[in-house]
Amino acid sequence: MASYRYRALGSGGELLKGVSEGASEAEIAAGLQKRGAMVLAIAPAGRGVGMLSLELGGGGTLRRAELAEATRELASLLGSGQDLDRALRLMAEEPPNRRIGAVFGRVRDLVRDGTALAAALQREPKSFPRLYIGLVRAGEAGGDLAKTLERLAGLLERQRSMNAAIQSAMIYPAILLVAATSSIVLLLTQVLPQFVPLFAENGVALPASTAFLLATGNAVSAYGLFALAALAMLAVAARQALQRPAPKLLADRLVLRLPILGGLTREILAARFARTLGMLLVNGVPLLAALGIVQEVLGNRAAQSAVTAAAESVKTGQGMARALQRAAIFPTRLVHLLRLGEETAQLGPLALRAADIHEERTRLALQRLVALLVPAITILMGAAVAGIVSSLLLAMLSLNDIAQ
Repeated sequence: MASYRYRALGSGGELLKGVSEGASEAEIAAGLQKRGAMVLAIAPAGRGVGMLSLELGGGGTLRRAELAEATRELASLLGSGQDLDRALRLMAEEPPNRRIGAVFGRVRDLVRDGTALAAALQREPKSFPRLYIGLVRAGEAGGDLAKTLERLAGLLERQRSMNAAIQSAMIYPAILLVAATSSIVLLLTQVLPQFVPLFAENGVALPASTAFLLATGNAVSAYGLFALAALAMLAVAARQALQRPAPKLLADRLVLRLPILGGLTREILAARFARTLGMLLVNGVPLLAALGIVQEVLGNRAAQSAVTAAAESVKTGQGMARALQRAAIFPTRLVHLLRLGEETAQLGPLALRAADIHEERTRLALQRLVALLVPAITILMGAAVAGIVSSLLLAMLSLNDIAQ
């Protein structure tokens, strides 16, 4: 049996929270539901998932995970029949953590003063992105705020899952690359120099490969730290340069042309574009306004330029898909589905269908990339170590010839 902390909404609308023991989260949830309660969150008692953990200085901005959690809970409160003021009061007074409570407390104060929820969220731009505000505004206009927030929570969770998958896939190759580089540097700077006195005492003329490796090791020992500092400064300078539109656009176009990484980037952009556009359209946001919001979530200047051209094409009545096809940024499958959506007046649902396809293709592309990177790094590391050992053995053979 394990202990779990829970938050739930009672049958009378009161907020229930506490610790209960059970075999699993599902068992705790089933017990709460039998009591007529609506489960908001369940987590192991020993693990802080932001549900009951208190954070110091809770006046900052919301993280992505906190925003998704808070949105899901607010949707549950509204879906259970709570009015907006009471739901916001519960989010402010009984929050998953202090930061969420502080942000929603400020939002509630504005709403109580007569401000619309979307307008109140707009006062917290660092916590609520424009996509979030646009969907909430559409939900308010359509009178279906609870379902809109539920869909929005799902979108945020999908985005977080996609980002986590990309980061997780790169962890192992990155660790392997660091280990391989460290091993080679260790051989060049610590192992090879140990044999230099032996060769010098016997007057052995070192083979060219061994001499080259010794010179490389000496250079790494003498200038390695300076080289790392220079690389760090270069990285900072490049980051500053990429803040400007022209270099950023050039770099983004270059990434899209890379053999393997370019294809993966296109799939990620297609999934992000289709999911965001579909969600906005299904929730009643006009196409031009939706395209303006989509631009902000892409993060690639070349793709943003393509969306700008698509918006101009929509204004002139020529359709969006044709402009996207001319830009040649997004995969052909996405363009075809969007064209079909325009022709059948089902652009939102077909955009969501395209998002499912490209999210799956992104996962497969990540798996292929990792499957290529790991053996490639391993082979290169083995070849480098083998080259160093061979050069050392060649010098040792030269020493043996002299002894004979």
